[in-house]
Amino acid sequence: MSREFGYTDADFNKVRSELRALAGINLADSKVSLVYSRLAPRVRKLGLKEVKQYLNYLETHPDEQEHFINALTTNLTSFFREPHHFDMLQEFIQSGERCERLWCAASSTGEEPYSIAMTLVKAFGRFDISSRLVASDIDSSVLNKASSGVYPLDKVDPIENKKSFFLRGKDANLGYAKVVPQLRNLIEFRKVNLLDNSYPIQAGLDVIFCRNVMIYFDKETQVQILEKLLEKLRPGGLYIAGHSENFNHLGHLMTPIGRTAYRKV
Repeated sequence: MSREFGYTDADFNKVRSELRALAGINLADSKVSLVYSRLAPRVRKLGLKEVKQYLNYLETHPDEQEHFINALTTNLTSFFREPHHFDMLQEFIQSGERCERLWCAASSTGEEPYSIAMTLVKAFGRFDISSRLVASDIDSSVLNKASSGVYPLDKVDPIENKKSFFLRGKDANLGYAKVVPQLRNLIEFRKVNLLDNSYPIQAGLDVIFCRNVMIYFDKETQVQILEKLLEKLRPGGLYIAGHSENFNHLGHLMTPIGRTAYRKV
């Protein structure tokens, strides 16, 4: 396979170690081609000839780290993905549990936090609520997209009562929809690296969504992150994990309540 830029196994292994050091993410052996395709645009933009040169540039230019992480993090998401979790959130609220402060700890391009916010509005029956949601991600580019709240119509069309939550674009914005201000105002977007020693989130949260991100960390790192997340969650608070994540072995930290949802012990 011919490539525009020089790229060796040693380069791939260096990328893996750098990404693990910066973001805690473990790249599988099978991601050789994916890494090249994600980094090639940066190599081209910087006028370099090979990935090795790019990695040398990364070491001497700390501001490039953000582009490096953004290029290599995967952001697969959709509105109301794994819908049973939003049903569980609604049941949590309607059971009389306090649900004032929530955190979506891997918000990607915003579909998940907006789905949480729409669930809050449906559960309380109005936009004027005291609940607030922090939505965070390590990737600044997806946070900017999330904050803008603009999505193609085909992403928005399947949403129930979408006219209550989105404004259809006109003229230059034809084919897109934008989140209504009342919904956007329920969310604060922040950049947070889950590998950091501490998180800039006030403790006492009622709900944490952290779905389908732990799979990128090894078991030891997963436990370390989970312990830090749970420090922010109140006893009895709701923790929602992803469909591919199972923490039933951590019963000393939280109790499974089914379908990858847990209550803090």
